[in-house]
Amino acid sequence: MTEVRTAGSPLRILLISRCPPLPLHLGDRLIVYHLARQMRARGHQIDLLAFDDDAAPPDPDAFREMFGYQNLFPDPRRGTVDYLRRLILPARRFPTLPEESWSPEMWRAIRRQITRASYDVAHFFGGVQVYEYFRAVDPLPTVITPYESYSLYLQRQIAAGGGLPARLRHAAARAYESFMFNPFQRVVVLTETDRAALKQINPYLSVEVIPNGVELARFTPPEPAQPRTANTLLFTGNFAYPPNLDAAFFLIEEILPRVQEAIPNAVLRLAGANPPQELLEMADEDVIVSGDIPDMRVPLGDSALFVCPLRVGAGIKNKVLEALAMGCPVVATPLSLDGIAVADGDSAVAAEAQPDVFAAAVVRTLRDDALRARLSVRGRQVIVDGYNWSVVADRYEALYREAIRHK
Repeated sequence: MTEVRTAGSPLRILLISRCPPLPLHLGDRLIVYHLARQMRARGHQIDLLAFDDDAAPPDPDAFREMFGYQNLFPDPRRGTVDYLRRLILPARRFPTLPEESWSPEMWRAIRRQITRASYDVAHFFGGVQVYEYFRAVDPLPTVITPYESYSLYLQRQIAAGGGLPARLRHAAARAYESFMFNPFQRVVVLTETDRAALKQINPYLSVEVIPNGVELARFTPPEPAQPRTANTLLFTGNFAYPPNLDAAFFLIEEILPRVQEAIPNAVLRLAGANPPQELLEMADEDVIVSGDIPDMRVPLGDSALFVCPLRVGAGIKNKVLEALAMGCPVVATPLSLDGIAVADGDSAVAAEAQPDVFAAAVVRTLRDDALRARLSVRGRQVIVDGYNWSVVADRYEALYREAIRHK
């Protein structure tokens, strides 16, 4: 039985993650990186076992100081047959032996750490990639953060025109989400919408909502305030992520032409990693495709408006949090604002993902200096009040101690 620590005493936490904590332009890394930094600064001991998914090979030395022990493992192949086998054979859903898991190497590493160190809690980041190691951490209290409801993401993809493959993946995702989180003491998602989706599938889950944060000391408007470039629209993101690429094309093909009918000198900037060739080929004097840039604060501090017309997705949007933190006025679809406590017309402008509606909201905001000034100040305040990593760490620390008490 794990020793129950008193309130305020240092904890030892085993992190089992679907990905390493870097690079930070990949949004799923942010919470692992910043939560580990916060916990380490509070005197807690964090050890990391993570899959290296090859999205961008990290340098382990870059985050070594955050962890007492760390190890990365190749992300195992998980084919359609593997997923179906677990759906058809319930006895295989929660492995009890290394060879029954998709990564025996990860399983054995978890057991080695459990026997070597006296952990207080195991925290899993990810869903189908990590849930299967629940029995490997026995008898530790457990928390799992799947970030979002994947079935909700696929449901929205279907609504946006996804065909039979999306429908089949959606059915499989709902089936997995009906059992995958059952044994965990706490499940954490980033928005109330994702919580409702998981609870609709499995009403018995204990689901908490803890949003992501922003590094406020870094993402802060320049002082003294600098003038923004007039009529510049900015959208950022990793364009290897299909919803971001869809939003980029939506902006180029549907939104910008309508905005330019009213404001001919309006310009669109697209900044982010992995722009595909078809996006690069659409660049011209009105559409600037920057690709990945060293410091995203530069365009966020210079652009007149941050536009986020996402039509597909789930979870909280880090790009919107960062734009708000930088005081960049935001016009976004309701989906893009999910999980962020903004007030329409006060701290952000919400506009449906219909070309005429979204473009009209952009034009109205570009023409209204007072509105943009209000959005800048009050949008920033929303982040200061509730979306910084210190607040996020407070909530996770309380959750860890609650899980330990009720083990």
